[in-house]
Amino acid sequence: MQQVVFVHGKESGPRGAKSLALAAAARRCGWRFFSPDLRATSDPDERVELLLEAVPPGPGPLLLIGSSMGGYVATCASARLGPATLLLLAPAFYLPGYRDQDPCPHAGRTVVVHGRDDVLIPPTLAWRFVTRHGAEFHLFADGHPLTASIPFLEQLLTRLLRDLVPANRLAAHL
Repeated sequence: MQQVVFVHGKESGPRGAKSLALAAAARRCGWRFFSPDLRATSDPDERVELLLEAVPPGPGPLLLIGSSMGGYVATCASARLGPATLLLLAPAFYLPGYRDQDPCPHAGRTVVVHGRDDVLIPPTLAWRFVTRHGAEFHLFADGHPLTASIPFLEQLLTRLLRDLVPANRLAAHL
């Protein structure tokens, strides 16, 4: 089963603007989309455990998306979930209160998107992660929610999914 899992941030939920837009893009490509509700706790490390409980292991490729605190959660969980691709949106790395100050991504491909004008999580922290772990990086004139970048995020997700599925199988879903 081809699946996209979206991990929301600390103050958002599973049905925010980014999640809904990316869900539509994933479904257009024939992928299942799942965004678990992790708001039962605001502790990032407890959210890792909740995510691991919520995402059943299954056959087929997994693309794991994490937004803000969800970027930290997704990266930590990637060691057990083994996604083909890890897409991190304004990820919360190197912040006080996070147990793992430099989580290692365990994915075939890691892509980071960040807003240049993010005042909540400075883009320098994303750049630090990218350079330490060899991730792909996209920086936009946008703030922390990346609202202005949603059209790009939809296009990026579509490209990443196409890279994971042979073209003839994907074309049948478009």
